[in-house]
Amino acid sequence: MTRKSKEMFTNYTMLMPWIITFSVFWLYPLLYAAYLSLTEYYTLSGESVFIGLDNYRKILSDEVFWKALSNTMFFTFGTVPVTTSLALVLASIINSKVVRFKEFFRSSFFMPTVTSLVVISLIFTNLYSKEGYVNSLMAMLNLPYPERGWLLEPGTALLSIMAMDVWMATGYYMVLILAGMQAIPNDLYESARLSGANARQIFFKITLPLLKPTLLFILVINTIKSFQVFIEIFVMTKGGPLNATTTLVYMIFTNAFEKSDKMGYASALAFILFFILIVFSLIQMKLLKERDN
Repeated sequence: MTRKSKEMFTNYTMLMPWIITFSVFWLYPLLYAAYLSLTEYYTLSGESVFIGLDNYRKILSDEVFWKALSNTMFFTFGTVPVTTSLALVLASIINSKVVRFKEFFRSSFFMPTVTSLVVISLIFTNLYSKEGYVNSLMAMLNLPYPERGWLLEPGTALLSIMAMDVWMATGYYMVLILAGMQAIPNDLYESARLSGANARQIFFKITLPLLKPTLLFILVINTIKSFQVFIEIFVMTKGGPLNATTTLVYMIFTNAFEKSDKMGYASALAFILFFILIVFSLIQMKLLKERDN
């Protein structure tokens, strides 16, 4: 073997554990799911009947799918901007020199992120219940509230879960933005101050432009996470009431694991969600790149 061949052999040998793991746990499931999306698969017997694109045609005429898609879009566009904005504001406050006990506030805001989502969902289910703390507080303030509880009314169920998600996720993105802010050289701020720039000009002319890579990363992962919302729905509402909180991932779960002949249908749903996420990620990256230019 030549020296170049030996180097290539060594490189591929070192990469082999990753290649095997990638093929077994990602590539094969992806290809098999693509095949299942073209079949009518019976989970209990393991039998499958090839039906082509029928699953995709059924999805496009399924009212529950369009309801789940609208709920997922509403959840995403309702939480991502709010979460990102709050995280940016909190990071800016904590990063300022006037705030004391920065470590305490940073840890406090980050704490919900490392807490079990199931535990948080159960706590908020109790808070949102008929006799929960939220209703008691609203009654004390003489404000209107749903008497049956916030999660049992179609008009408030999804909004309640969105509020919980914003509270829970803001701290995580705040830490990411804070890390991006602390990576900006102080020389830039000192030069701007010597030039007579005020705090507002420094933020919009220096801090925000240099945070664009961090904000792009946050927008992409936050959008993907929001489109894949599931645990909150499963624990708190089971998609109810009247499909008011049914999302795409919850619909995939119910079809795949609660119905014996819908695994192919669920696989088709999963691929539709996959392509939606790709489209939104590409749009976000293109828009931020154009603004940067």
